[in-house]
Amino acid sequence: MRETMFTGFTDATVDFLWGIRFNNERLWFEAHKETYLSELYRPMKDLGAEIYEFLSERRPDDPMVCRVSRIYRDARRLHGRGPYKDHLWFCVERPSEDWTTRPTFWFELGPDYWGYGMGCWMARPMDMAKLRSRIVRDPKPMEKLTKALRGQTEFTLGGDTYKRPKAGAPSELLAPWFQMKTISITHEEKLTEELFSRDVVDRIKTGYAFLLPYYDYFLTLPSDPEPETLK
Repeated sequence: MRETMFTGFTDATVDFLWGIRFNNERLWFEAHKETYLSELYRPMKDLGAEIYEFLSERRPDDPMVCRVSRIYRDARRLHGRGPYKDHLWFCVERPSEDWTTRPTFWFELGPDYWGYGMGCWMARPMDMAKLRSRIVRDPKPMEKLTKALRGQTEFTLGGDTYKRPKAGAPSELLAPWFQMKTISITHEEKLTEELFSRDVVDRIKTGYAFLLPYYDYFLTLPSDPEPETLK
């Protein structure tokens, strides 16, 4: 059981994120490390744990885990940037070496924005080919999901797209899925008051409950037959 419950981020959380954006160096971070831990990392961990419990209760047979990101950038990929991220996130997904190819729930907080959603950030070309083949074989499930996505205002479909969209979509409604190289169903906006209380917990839970059918649909794609084997 969780020892602590998420009660909201604070003004100090936002101040730290702005601070690290404009003072991205070790001396500043070390001087403010306790603020990072108490106002950003631990609340993020508490929020992630609570959302993990929520999702686990709805998918008790799905071995999901929750991970909070490191604030330290990969030293091999700084590309002229400072050693620290100016944002933090948690993910709830199945444990896997190739977790970025699997559907993943995420929440992210930056100094001037927040967002959450579900997606396959680095979907493999074969899995996207399987998605297109599944839609052609049986379009009705994705028609239902697509209509539900169009009928709400919280999330939008995004992700990387092909320069030349793939042909063969069964209908105009389903054509956007044939353009996608990766999948991202997300919500992002400027900082809102609900982040500073437990109100954001209910909003995330409601959003993830809506996204669970999409998670289920994409999760099983790797087990589909490869398109060239389809009759």
